[in-house]
Amino acid sequence: MTVQAEATAQETFTRQWEEWHTAHERVLADPHGFLAVTSLRWLDATPTRFPDAPGAWSATEDGVVVDLADGEELTLDGQVLRGRHAFGVIAERDGLFPTAGDAVIEIAKRGGHDILRPRHPDNALLRDFTGTPAYAPDPRWARTGRYLPFDAPRPTTVGAAVEGLQHVYDAPGEVEFELDGTTHRLTAFNGRTPGSLLVLFTDATSGVTTYAANRSLSLAAPDADGTVLIDFNRAANLPCAYTDLATCPLPPAENHLPVPIEAGEKIPAGR
Repeated sequence: MTVQAEATAQETFTRQWEEWHTAHERVLADPHGFLAVTSLRWLDATPTRFPDAPGAWSATEDGVVVDLADGEELTLDGQVLRGRHAFGVIAERDGLFPTAGDAVIEIAKRGGHDILRPRHPDNALLRDFTGTPAYAPDPRWARTGRYLPFDAPRPTTVGAAVEGLQHVYDAPGEVEFELDGTTHRLTAFNGRTPGSLLVLFTDATSGVTTYAANRSLSLAAPDADGTVLIDFNRAANLPCAYTDLATCPLPPAENHLPVPIEAGEKIPAGR
């Protein structure tokens, strides 16, 4: 490859990374994204009122229930809710998002517990957000690896950013890559789209230049022969890097890399 071709390839690589990073920041800074979360409430059988959400909320055998007083209302899928409303049983890692004025009231289940997580677009954390620092994109950290599927998905229990909480995910396999002559393997979970993968990991930069608890890397579906691109330049922070009101999963114990991965997003300002 000529010097000019190398320069052009680097420019393309950098531009594509900048487009990815900008899109990731845009999602994070959404008016009802994680930076807008004002509290994390763990619901129980006692109807309880909170200052950042209308109604009295409780968790029953039949799911989450809200009792709205006169003059209070929520809107869900275009339907205005008043009085007493039962949302039904919510599946693990699923959620409902009724609105209350300009706020969104997230109702979800995490680790078997029903939670309420109001999101207000005027939250100070969102208002003061100026972006996430990151390493400069470097093609060295875009590694061609192999996907090694398990014979059957393995239920894998991991910790969470909230003490005492656990998550269970099915791990379909591992990804393997080489760095400086050493082969590494990481347990992979299913990604957002069919066939894609998600890797949670830490490395020697964790707690130094990158967020200590976890780093997240989305991978496109492997090729038919198992070839997969592992681009650490796109290692991203999960919401718990920005707010203590997130319940993000931690990496499996085996997903700690003993080497520094000096790529991807760094510790957010103020954290």
